[in-house]
Amino acid sequence: QVRVVESGGGLVQPGGSLRLSCAVSKNITSIYQMSWFRQAPGLERELVAASFSSGTTHYLWSVQGRFTIVRDNDKNTVDLQMDNLRPDDTAVYYCNAHEMMVSYWGQGTQVTVSS
Repeated sequence: QVRVVESGGGLVQPGGSLRLSCAVSKNITSIYQMSWFRQAPGLERELVAASFSSGTTHYLWSVQGRFTIVRDNDKNTVDLQMDNLRPDDTAVYYCNAHEMMVSYWGQGTQVTVSS
């Protein structure tokens, strides 16, 4: 069973920064897609950022220029650097590892942006 564990959430003021980290219990070099999703209360889970095994990345339009996904195949980690945070970024953030027809999810980490 592959384990996915997130860390780094917390409370931050608007305009601040946080870095989330996701550790995976297997080598991620061949994992097709490593992603961060988020889910705010009452809303559906949405894809925030993705890093593909090809090296390409994808971002939700509302976080482009503020968030950066960093994939490290040697450490089997994928981080999400979040800058210039806004209150509407408040959500539980989940890491996902997707390969072939299987997805592995972490337990989620809470990010709250509030003054």
